[in-house]
Amino acid sequence: MEKLFTIDMKQMLKTACVAAALMMTGGQVNAQVTVQAKIDSLQLLVGEQTKIHLEVSMDANKQFSLPMIKDTLVRGVEVIDIAKPDTQLLNNDKRWVITQDYTITSFDSALYYLPPLEVMVDNKEYRSESLALKVYSIPVDTLHPDQFFGPKQIVAVSLEWQDIDTMVYAFILMLLLGAACVFFIIRYKDNKPIIKIIKVEPKLPPHQEAMKQIEEIKSDKNVRREDPKLYYTELTDVIRTYIKERFGFNALEMTSSEIIDRLMEEKDKDSLKDLKYLFDTADLVKFAKHAPMMNENDMNLVSAVDFINETKIEEDPNAKKEPTEIKVEEKRSKQGRIALMCSIGLTGAAAVIALYVAVKCIIDLFF
Repeated sequence: MEKLFTIDMKQMLKTACVAAALMMTGGQVNAQVTVQAKIDSLQLLVGEQTKIHLEVSMDANKQFSLPMIKDTLVRGVEVIDIAKPDTQLLNNDKRWVITQDYTITSFDSALYYLPPLEVMVDNKEYRSESLALKVYSIPVDTLHPDQFFGPKQIVAVSLEWQDIDTMVYAFILMLLLGAACVFFIIRYKDNKPIIKIIKVEPKLPPHQEAMKQIEEIKSDKNVRREDPKLYYTELTDVIRTYIKERFGFNALEMTSSEIIDRLMEEKDKDSLKDLKYLFDTADLVKFAKHAPMMNENDMNLVSAVDFINETKIEEDPNAKKEPTEIKVEEKRSKQGRIALMCSIGLTGAAAVIALYVAVKCIIDLFF
């Protein structure tokens, strides 16, 4: 019994010591930083590549910096590529595991000692274990020297259309866009007006044009009733224009009496009696504020129509009149200038891009 009690006491003391040790080191374990480095292959042939995997385990939200490695790890071992760090979150984001890969190679056969990789965590340095790398030269078969061949001669490869088609198309596109850009620049600097060719339909004969305008005056009854001055002004203007076109003298610049006197050279006095009455009434309305009756207005309108019908010259109905073309110059608008500037910018930028593509094709093909 005493022996069993002694064994139990020893076991209890041992368990208590372990528990105390765990309690004392428990905080350090949680805060522990581990740095491990592994290499994929310890042996390489000259020129072959392998990767070193660096793994850092640490508490979250701590400041850290990974090793600053440039082009060589040690003399004779070159670093070809450094991958971006990858971070894993563990224990409900309380722990970070950061991994980074380094691709290395060597071109000299030797046994290389790779020093530990240093990591800084909260301004404290931690190191990984050191590594070793054995690089072997390529074995040479010295028993069969006839199987060694010298360097081959440079073989000229003929160009095919698939090799230069992009370059040719880019040059052609650049020339076209460049020419368009120059054209737009010249147009913008010249600031010449835009010339439009407009087709004008043949003009109506004087009597038809006059009758058309009289019908418009006749349809507007409010003018005859409310504004006699405007009514007689429009009516006499139509007659004056007709006389100018029909008889060839400028009736628009003449007084009513001068027009009648001039017309008497063409017609007798009795035939112009009604027209004279129309002009006299118009002068009274315009200058003496005379207020004519509605039937008087209608009578003067009929007199104007009769005068046109009596003096009109009928044209050949079979004659075909062709429309005439006239040139109209318009100044370039603000929108036109903006459109030219946008065209210059777009064609210029596209020409530069086409030139870049063509030059890049040349460099890739010949250099």
